Amino acid sequence: MPAPLLVLQDVHLSFGGPPLLAGAALAVEERARLCLVGRNGSGKSTLLKIAGGLVEAERGERVVRQGVAIRYLPQEPDLSGHASTLDYVTEGLDDDEDPYRARYLLERLGLTGEENPATLSGGEQRRVALARVLAPEPDVLLLDEPTNHLDLPGIAWLESELAGSRSALVLISHDRRFLTVLSRSTAWLDRGIVRTVEKSFGEFEPWRDEMLELEEREAHKLDRKIAREQDWIVHGVSGRRKRNVRRVAQLQALRDERKNRRRAQGTVNLAVTEAEQSAKLIVEAENVFKSFAAPDGGAPRTIVKDFSIRVMRGERVGIVGPNGAGKTTLVNLLTGMLAPDAGKLRLGENLRMVTLDQGREDLDPELQLRDALTRGHGDVVEVGGVRRHVIGYMKDFLFTPEQAKTPVGALSGGERGRLMLARALALPSNVLVLDEPTNDLDLETLDLLQEMIADYPGTVILVSHDRDFLDRTVDVVIAWESPGEWQVYAGGYSDMVAQRGAGVVASEAKATAAVAKPAKPETADAPPPLAAPKKVKLTFAQTHAMKTLPARMEQLEADIARLQARLDDGSLFAKDRAKFEATTAALAKAQADLDAAEHQWLELELLKEEMKVS
Repeated sequence: MPAPLLVLQDVHLSFGGPPLLAGAALAVEERARLCLVGRNGSGKSTLLKIAGGLVEAERGERVVRQGVAIRYLPQEPDLSGHASTLDYVTEGLDDDEDPYRARYLLERLGLTGEENPATLSGGEQRRVALARVLAPEPDVLLLDEPTNHLDLPGIAWLESELAGSRSALVLISHDRRFLTVLSRSTAWLDRGIVRTVEKSFGEFEPWRDEMLELEEREAHKLDRKIAREQDWIVHGVSGRRKRNVRRVAQLQALRDERKNRRRAQGTVNLAVTEAEQSAKLIVEAENVFKSFAAPDGGAPRTIVKDFSIRVMRGERVGIVGPNGAGKTTLVNLLTGMLAPDAGKLRLGENLRMVTLDQGREDLDPELQLRDALTRGHGDVVEVGGVRRHVIGYMKDFLFTPEQAKTPVGALSGGERGRLMLARALALPSNVLVLDEPTNDLDLETLDLLQEMIADYPGTVILVSHDRDFLDRTVDVVIAWESPGEWQVYAGGYSDMVAQRGAGVVASEAKATAAVAKPAKPETADAPPPLAAPKKVKLTFAQTHAMKTLPARMEQLEADIARLQARLDDGSLFAKDRAKFEATTAALAKAQADLDAAEHQWLELELLKEEMKVS
């Protein structure tokens, strides 16, 4: 069996506090598909940099098989000193490697190769850096959050590219579906050590939860043993001196073991501050248009045309589409931040909106963490009408008291993400607007954010490229179909894919660039007069509901009859109380579901009749 391509053994590293890495080990075999997971701040990126030879450990060993080429994708690449993006990518190629692949990769990532690196956004710089590490097809690819700033078509393309790659992969990502598709084994970095299991990410989380539960049981046993020994010290130190000395020493050893045991990192305490309940209607858009003038003086670019939707209180609406499609513009229209060029837009009463924007607010990097949370108002944060000391609120989001005076600019990407969540959730709201909230958050924090969204009594409007997160959080999806065209689908992202037969596709300009042809200029559709005609047909989601609701109601009626027949057995309660209670609960749920389905069907029938009349 050949030796691994790359091995790290007994790696130690600290930055003045508790050790970040305390004996970490990692082995990368040929054609490995390994995901590296762990909490924000656990040292994943640092370990990857050590594997790439960019950071030197205080102690430990790094062994690379002779002739093995390793490439590392940083989270914050430096493109300075290069005339164009193509120059930066081709610089990473050897003389005998084909430069055509560099241009191909840039085009697939939405770039031409002619861009000046000094003018690129952070997301564009990341895509250029991704092209540079992929171009030479090295033996080992170390990828730190490769899906950040990629849209859904870009993520799907990258999945396909990496699945067919001959390189061994070590991946850090918050995108669950991306990890599940690509990984075959998982390395869990937890409290300074790495535990590697031959399980894909899809199988890893249940195993990890079992390990943490087992650890908690062992910690509880240790605490009980120490308590017994302490009781003996107080009440039983008499008689045989040698035995007593030995037991006192054993007690001290147990105390040392408990002291040295590094507990699992706590969880973020996500609690949203609720405002007064909004009106039942949140927003109603009817035949809305929005376009922007072209910067070169050409034809206006239409972002939204003839779009209609009604969002009701409590709905979770997801918006998906490629980069540049206009997702943020659509959000700004639906929240009243932008006025439509044509059509009707009506907002509900008593709306209190809180927005977590994609740019994470442009906070002063010199601002201290404490002041960013209190917004400069002393040491107190008001959360849900309750005044809390800022240090206590910081702990809810896994910040230590020592970080209170840390400048915002010194925080990691994950810490900045938690900071922005903390700021947003402290404000009273009944509508949450979340633009790419998953960026830079670890998987455990994403779980808690998902639970918070599920429990939130208000309305959520969410923009995301994270397919798994969308499936877990939204019940309506607005998907980009073509320039200016948006379609409403019932359900989450997977439901949308099932209904339309495909996921989100690349924009026309990006798809054209991928085959090295100039993008066709979009022609603007002349917006209708303000008195736009009423829509004359149901949306896709409404039509789908009209077709499926009768069968759904019929099934629910059959379920109700079956459950009622079971309860008609008067002896059921005495024979099997648990079954009786479960049947009663199932019957109540089925009746509630039937009422909701009948109500929805009646509303759609009335709407259809109204359209016929108009």
